[in-house]
Amino acid sequence: MSATVEIEKQPIWQYRTTIPAAVDAITSVVEDVMEVGEQTECFKGKELEIETALREALANAIIHGCKNDARQSIQVYVSCDREGAVDMLVRDSGGGFDPESIPDPTFSQSLYATHGRGLFLIQRLMDEVRHGRGGAEIFMRKR
Repeated sequence: MSATVEIEKQPIWQYRTTIPAAVDAITSVVEDVMEVGEQTECFKGKELEIETALREALANAIIHGCKNDARQSIQVYVSCDREGAVDMLVRDSGGGFDPESIPDPTFSQSLYATHGRGLFLIQRLMDEVRHGRGGAEIFMRKR
């Protein structure tokens, strides 16, 4: 999929930011998002899934998408709609990748790998996951 992923519904709140592609930027973004989610009760009962998926998506964008180059940037968008669905979009400025090329970490040849579980976790924790812009963008939804 090469087109940009579109957010479908009107949010009751939204969070947008652009950060440098630096691992130390992850925690502040996640803390900001989780604070708003708690205050609005939008994340109620799904806090762990949302926090973990957002951390993994940001780490993947920074480490793999932007190759830890803090001169590059990551765009983050999180919203919640009236039905309590949470949409998250993480977009990096890297070259993208083919999500189908990532091996399943539960297969024997991948069990002892030191990486490669982020997308697997995201797909298990979220209700919907799509990639756009040639893999430089991930959209996640939790209902």
